[in-house]
Amino acid sequence: VQPVASGGGLVQPGGSLRLSCTASEDIFSANAMFWVRQPPGKGFEYVASINYDDSNPFYTPSVKGRFIISRDNTKNSLYLQMNNLKIEDTALYYCATGSDWSRISRGESPRGQGTQVTVSL
Repeated sequence: VQPVASGGGLVQPGGSLRLSCTASEDIFSANAMFWVRQPPGKGFEYVASINYDDSNPFYTPSVKGRFIISRDNTKNSLYLQMNNLKIEDTALYYCATGSDWSRISRGESPRGQGTQVTVSL
């Protein structure tokens, strides 16, 4: 089962959303997991990542201090708590493994289903 992201929606600036992503165990197990996004009319960009053991969360500078990445390996699920959302966070969000992100950053399409986040007045 390819990764399926959910939880997106329309929110005003300053609001919050919590994204979830589920994937099959063969994709999720033993892999660091990433959140990536594609703003309207732009290429994909890295948002955050976390190791398999829930350690070493890392964030792109523009979201650090506002977003929190976490995972629950018992549920093969990845999460992204997004607080104090800004208009520039508007994008289609996907979860991906590290190897997926390598392919996406070279121009390939992500696997699975993304979720749209729209931040607007």
